[in-house]
Parts: sequence; structure tokens; C-alpha cells
Amino acid sequence: MNLHLNGFDPRILLLLVPLLAIQVGLMVAAVADLLRDDRRVRGDSKPMWALIIVFVNLIGPILYFVVGREDGPPADKAPGPGAMPGWGSPHDPPIAAAPAAPSPLTAPFPAPVEPLAAAPLSVIDLGDRPAAIRLVDLTKVYPGGVLALDALDLVVPQGSVFGLLGPNGAGKTTTLRLIAGLTRPSTGRAEIAGIVVGDNALEARRRLGFLEQDPRTYRWMTGREQVAMLGRLHGLTGPALDAAVHGALTRAGIADAADRRTGTYSGGMRQRLGIAGALVHRPPVVVLDEPVSALDPEGRRDVLELIAGLRGETTVLFSTHVLADVERICDRVGILDHGRLVVEGPLADLLDRYALPVWRIEAEPGQAVAVEALAARLRTLPWVSGAALDHGLLTVVVTDPAAAARDLLGVVSAGGVTVISVARARPTLEDVFLRLTGDGREAAA
Repeated sequence: MNLHLNGFDPRILLLLVPLLAIQVGLMVAAVADLLRDDRRVRGDSKPMWALIIVFVNLIGPILYFVVGREDGPPADKAPGPGAMPGWGSPHDPPIAAAPAAPSPLTAPFPAPVEPLAAAPLSVIDLGDRPAAIRLVDLTKVYPGGVLALDALDLVVPQGSVFGLLGPNGAGKTTTLRLIAGLTRPSTGRAEIAGIVVGDNALEARRRLGFLEQDPRTYRWMTGREQVAMLGRLHGLTGPALDAAVHGALTRAGIADAADRRTGTYSGGMRQRLGIAGALVHRPPVVVLDEPVSALDPEGRRDVLELIAGLRGETTVLFSTHVLADVERICDRVGILDHGRLVVEGPLADLLDRYALPVWRIEAEPGQAVAVEALAARLRTLPWVSGAALDHGLLTVVVTDPAAAARDLLGVVSAGGVTVISVARARPTLEDVFLRLTGDGREAAA
């Protein structure tokens, strides 16, 4: 039999068909894996890897599986895909133009729409304020059974500055990504200004400004160009866009460097640029993940003042591990631990309720034996739960503040210790945090 037809040998098909099947199979498998909601990729750019898989022939899918994937759930502190609102996944719907362009950033922030009815959360007292953010039974389980968030119920009142605290791995970043729609919950729901995030992603994102912990930039763009691009995505054009961009850059303290390429920016400048991008469309809700983590002390002060200045104009939810920052600007605080909300409420109430009453006694030098004896005497008193001595400073934890205020000075005087000062220490958020998380929570129980 003559197998050659016009110079073509059909037996070549026996080699090409298996290779083609392998290539198509690898491409389909790679794309399916890429589109998984929890899949992390190198460079945090799923569109880039989609192009590589489809157009770089057989090598593209192999490159993706070998070097492109980053397995495992996102760590609580892991950087996300960028600071651009609504840009989390290649299959997220694009942000449509807003019906009307807002006025410049100097104008008041628009009031959020009335929230939808939701499950009652009786422990949350909002007064007369509606909920800007509402989380109901929000749970996230990553592949392998990793529970990142466990039935979280949380309400952030309109116009407040809310600090979300927790140790590493507590679920803070997962919570913020769920609110922003960058990942989907296993159960439960998140609402932004009354819009359920999963049901109407476009409307939810119009009401949200979002900054991830490690903002990414297009290095060839100037800061002004990048913020303007985000403004256009939110429907701003013409003079309204120019005014909004200038206002956002000025408010974030980055106007002087706005016409430089972002590739020349420091980490702190990128953080400020990310904040400008989150504010450019003047959203009623702003969510910030570790907004001062890359800033020097002066930059931290400026950004904290910026956030505090948004109180009443918009609602701010931000995560941080710097407890002093929360004490400085927040009116409400929530503490997460192992994916669960340990406590939430006004900062002053938490300090009054959970901070242990502590007295500090500073003794004159050269009285080590007498101070040790005083500490031992104090530990026997029924209104004292502990007394510790550290380089002449005696710290006394009491269970009955009234008894301590009445009797402590008499006990010190009877002990014959000459003191420099006896003072009740002001409770701090650190006292509350350490008591309610990790080993401190078990000890308090």
C-alpha cells in the first residue's frame, strides 16, 4: 500500500495527535487550576499566567505548574494582588462606569444606601447609626480543611474608625479580602452599605475603597497616571477626574512625587499611593490592611491623622498589629483569635471591662530586701492577684480597685519601704489584647 499522498506521510498524524491531546489536556488542566478562587500565583497576576498558558504552546502549561503556582491558603500577613479596588481575580467582573461622576475629594463623602435587613446581632449596640459593614456567619475554609475564619458576626457602624486586631494567623487579612470580594466565603455573607458582596459585586465595589497590605504599582506609570486610571475605572472623567486625582494625592501626602514613575517610589510612598487610589472615587467605606506597616514614624503619624480625619465622612475599617495606633484613632475595636471574634465594642468600654487594675510602686534604691518582703506581704492580701518585682519597680495586680485605693498606701507604709511614687497605671489596649488572645485568654479564664 502506498502510504504517501502528495508527499505527506499520514503516519505523522500518529505522532501529532497524542502530542496535541497532551497539550490541550495540560492547557485545560492549567486554566482550571488557575481559575480556582483560592489559587495563589507567582507575581499575583492571574491574567499574565492565563496568557502564558494559552499562547506559549506546550511550555506555557508546564511553566505554570512548575513555577507559577503558590500552593496553600494565603497567610494572614501575605501580600495580596494589589491595592486596586476590585482587582483581585481575572474572572472578577469589570467595574462599570458610575451613573454620575462625583465632585472633587474636598466635598463630603456620599452617604451610604440604607442597609438590607440581616440577622439580628443583639450584642452590637450601634445607637442610631446604620451598619456600613455587616458580616453574618462569615466562614472561610481553605483546601485541606484549614479554617481561616469561623462564623464571624461583626457590624461596623457608619462613620466610625474601626480597628481589627489579632495575632498572626488570626484571620484579619482573610476577613478584609472577603469584604472586598477578592475571595469567596465558604458560608455566610458580607455586606457593604447594604449590598451583599457576592450577589452584586459591582454595586458593592462602587461603595468600597480597598488597600491591601503590600500595594503593587505599574512601575512605568507615574503616580498621577495610576490614580487617574483607577478614577476612570470608577466612572470619573474630565475636570471631575482631575480634581479627584489631585485631591486624593494631596490628602495622601504624595502630590509632590505624583509625576514620578512609581518604580522610583519607596515602600512608604507606594503605601501612600495605594491610599490615594482607595480614596479617589470617594467611597462611603474604606478598608485598609496594615496601612502604616511600611511607614517611618513621621509617615505613620501623617497617615493616622488622615484616617482620623475621615471619621464622620466615611467609614474606615483597618487591620494593624500596632496597638498604640488603634488607641490613638479608633472609636471601636474588634479582636480576632484563631478565626473567631473574641470581643468587639467601643475602645473605652473594652479598657474598662478587660484591662486589669494595676498599681506600680517605685522604691528608692538600696531596699531590695524590704521591697521583696513587701511583695510577699501583698501577695497574701485577698484583693491582690499578683505582685512582681523588676529592678525596683513593684507591679501589683488587684481584684478590688476600691480596696487597693483605700489600703495599699497603708500596707506600703507598714512595710517600711521608702518610695518615689505609688500610682495606678492607666489600662492599655495591650493589656486587653494579651489577656484575651492566646495563652493570656486561657489564663484569664
